[in-house]
Amino acid sequence: MTTVSLRSKPSARLKNGARLNQQTFHTLYEASPPGFRAELIGGVVHVPSPLKNPHGEHGFVVIHWLGDYVMHTPGVKGTENATHILGPDSEPQPDVSLRILSELGGNAKIDADGFLVGPPELIVQISDSTEKLDLNERKHDLEAAGVREYLVVAVRKQKVFWFVRRRGKFKELAANRDGILRSEVFPGLWLDPTALFAMDWKRLSAVLGLGLASPEHAAFVEKMGKGRA
Repeated sequence: MTTVSLRSKPSARLKNGARLNQQTFHTLYEASPPGFRAELIGGVVHVPSPLKNPHGEHGFVVIHWLGDYVMHTPGVKGTENATHILGPDSEPQPDVSLRILSELGGNAKIDADGFLVGPPELIVQISDSTEKLDLNERKHDLEAAGVREYLVVAVRKQKVFWFVRRRGKFKELAANRDGILRSEVFPGLWLDPTALFAMDWKRLSAVLGLGLASPEHAAFVEKMGKGRA
């Protein structure tokens, strides 16, 4: 474990590759200058490089896709680029996450300081230059933390990797014959990967619309409503 002097500059202490526990990392991160970004993945600090346009474009599409789902699904909330405290050596800052409210059975809660604590049901990572990290160390970290689904939009490979939790391990979700990926945790959350990479908004929206009109989504919405009652 790295010994850190609290008298040095916070951003200098959070060096890429440093090994820290979550509490130390969190303290240093909160003391860092505005705009500085870092993550703790499996006890290792990762300071990301500046994000390029392909990351931003694909992230924009994903946020709107998930936003449409949240708009039609009471009891579900989305978060973008926020700190998630997941365990003693895990504090990532994923691109997007989706969670069921804790009062309705979700695993993540908001603490007194406004941070999300515990694993959300779905984490989405836009992967351009970070593909190796996202499909290896980050995947293992989220798996250990109890995240139920993990979606990686691999921009360079033009492929969506959607992992679902089965018996404590991530298994890659296979698309149906129609090429559509369907969430197991969030009924009706359907994705056409081809439409995503083509930036085909109409097709992306149409496929999600089919999911939102499915009996499975209707049953899920009813279940969320009963939970609130």
